[in-house]
Amino acid sequence: MAQHITADIAANVWKVLVTEGSDVAAGDPLVILESMKMEIPIEAESAGTVTKLAVSEGDVLDEGDLIAEIS
Repeated sequence: MAQHITADIAANVWKVLVTEGSDVAAGDPLVILESMKMEIPIEAESAGTVTKLAVSEGDVLDEGDLIAEIS
């Protein structure tokens, strides 16, 4: 079952650390968001492969927006 990683808060995508097809372990950072001058790493909840990357650096996200899918 695919794991959907979503934004917890409205933020800007500061840095993307993975690409589609990347293998990740639980706790690996996927992207770093920036909100109110704070950097917020978004991590994989479990191990798998990034099957969809829905953001690019500079994107503006609202709470609940999809960041990535991992299977």
